[in-house]
Amino acid sequence: MDRRQFLTLPANRQQTAVQAKTTGSRTDSGITAYTGEFGTAQVVHLLKRTMFGSTPEDVAWAKGLGMDAVVDALIDTVTPVTTQPLNTYGEDETGIAPGSTWVNSAPAPEEGDLDRKRWSSYKAWWLKVMIDQSRSIQEKMVLFWHNHFATEMDMINDARYVYKHNLMLRANATGNFKTLTKAVTLDPAMLKYLNGYLNGKESPDENYGRELHELFTVGKGPDSAYTEEDVRTTATVLTGYRINPLTIDYYFDSTQHVITNKEFSSFYGNSKITGKTGAEGASELDDLLNIIFAQQEVSKFICRKLYRFFVYYLIDDAVEQNVILPLAEIFRANKYELKPVLKALFKSEHFFDPLNMSALIKSPMEFAVGLVREFGVEFPTDYMAAHESLDAIRRHCASMLQDIGDPPQVAGWEAYRLAPQFHEIWINTDTLPKRNLMTDSIISTGGFGGVKIDVLAFTEKLSDPSNPVTLIQDALDLLYRIELSDASKARIKNIILLSGQSPNSDYYWTDAWNTWKSNPTAANRNIVESRLHTLYKYLMNLSEYQLA
Repeated sequence: MDRRQFLTLPANRQQTAVQAKTTGSRTDSGITAYTGEFGTAQVVHLLKRTMFGSTPEDVAWAKGLGMDAVVDALIDTVTPVTTQPLNTYGEDETGIAPGSTWVNSAPAPEEGDLDRKRWSSYKAWWLKVMIDQSRSIQEKMVLFWHNHFATEMDMINDARYVYKHNLMLRANATGNFKTLTKAVTLDPAMLKYLNGYLNGKESPDENYGRELHELFTVGKGPDSAYTEEDVRTTATVLTGYRINPLTIDYYFDSTQHVITNKEFSSFYGNSKITGKTGAEGASELDDLLNIIFAQQEVSKFICRKLYRFFVYYLIDDAVEQNVILPLAEIFRANKYELKPVLKALFKSEHFFDPLNMSALIKSPMEFAVGLVREFGVEFPTDYMAAHESLDAIRRHCASMLQDIGDPPQVAGWEAYRLAPQFHEIWINTDTLPKRNLMTDSIISTGGFGGVKIDVLAFTEKLSDPSNPVTLIQDALDLLYRIELSDASKARIKNIILLSGQSPNSDYYWTDAWNTWKSNPTAANRNIVESRLHTLYKYLMNLSEYQLA
């Protein structure tokens, strides 16, 4: 049953939740193709789960395509990123001029704080990439993999490695999971983060080998029975990989590789890898991945993680049988290609089940990036001014428990994995006021970090801004995932848009809007704008706004 105790559910959702509890499962729906209505509620649900927010233009685009076509487009679309992090910090000992990119620079000196200065540049760049996303699941998948294959900048201490790590995740975000796992294993940022670059024949380092099994592939589920000996054996397979700081790439040092034969436990079918000498030793990584990916737990573990990230945190027996296992079978049948799994999930009756709509609390990144995208917030064209605004938003997200580039540990953010709270971890007495502070500020005169919402521009995108009833409904359809009662909507209209006029005075708002449109004086603008500020500030302060 949904545990969103800080929210008040509408009566129909309360009843459905009670029914789900009494039947012993939250929902019995599965991955059979969804054939129901694909209206605004379903469109916004799909867009908010696969993207960061849903703009009016996004909704119109999706409705024009229909469910099958829009899911295909969201998953198949891959948009190259054409920007790079810039020198936003001034003096650079490697010779990178202000406004130029440092991603291919010489290594930062070990003495001094140059690399640390680049961290905020990288994080602000990534935040802007999220904001500028195309209509694609790509950015959500990059964040998903960043949480799954977590690395921390303050432990890698080379922003160039971290930037390249981001590109690697991006290139494989919706591709083949086995290919991605190999790329991660050889990635300089991961080699540095989990000591792979120190792993040699004299003293094999088990750090990455342990996480490869426990966190990255087979997991710690009830049927995952890899052994400590498997971890030690994996460490010997992975001996010899090193980093070239000049080329920002890995290389294989065969003199540091354990050349003896390697044998795995019965969990992996007592599989063996014949030890290889010289450059051939690098091919043992492929042998290792073949052994691991022959184990069915890989497909189940990843499908569970995808489910918790994109659908709902609770996996009961019904979900395991009706959703996870069928998806895992699709995953294996397609040799660990991600797109068939994602399409099956997002086209399923289970995904569009009403119990899975408005059922997740937004992460700080979903909250902030979705807010900026949905309201069409514009950033300065000057690179330094833009950086300062982006960095202010990013730092605020970090204070709300999600600092991109620096998950709290190798297992990622707790809200994606820690039972029984899961997503509720995002909301507490410290973080909820900070969310409200951001929405209050960004819609006020001073803005937040130098940027603000243009309430008039946003409202003009709605279907009939001059009609207060339609305006409120359109705004709620985009910004909320729970329908407010008619009484609540009428109260908002009367108090805010009609300024306390009688309930039958809709013409008051209509006249004010039309007067401003025909005669846009400062006074006419202020009458409309001030009420819209109050309206959107009020909507974003209600707890329902925190749901995705």
